Amino acid sequence: MNETSAPVTREVTAAAAFAGMRSVVPVVFKAACPGCRGRFELAAGALRLAVGGSSRTTFYSFTCPECGTAVRKPAGERIVQLLSGAGVRTLRLHSAV
Repeated sequence: MNETSAPVTREVTAAAAFAGMRSVVPVVFKAACPGCRGRFELAAGALRLAVGGSSRTTFYSFTCPECGTAVRKPAGERIVQLLSGAGVRTLRLHSAV
């Protein structure tokens, strides 16, 4: 006769589950203001990405932390991938055809 044993379950605490994990370093992007020519680093939360149907309607924007100017720059495919992959808030623009 074979005995079937019940599976052993173990409770894992949150501390044990995350033991050994390293802290996550926030992503920052280097940026420059065309108005005041300031150079600085911005966190992903300081940027906005708009993806449109063409290169003319795809851009990222931010407010210059030095002079307060609203800055808008074109975003090619690689920039879109980098920004969206880093958690930058993205707005998808739809054309009214």
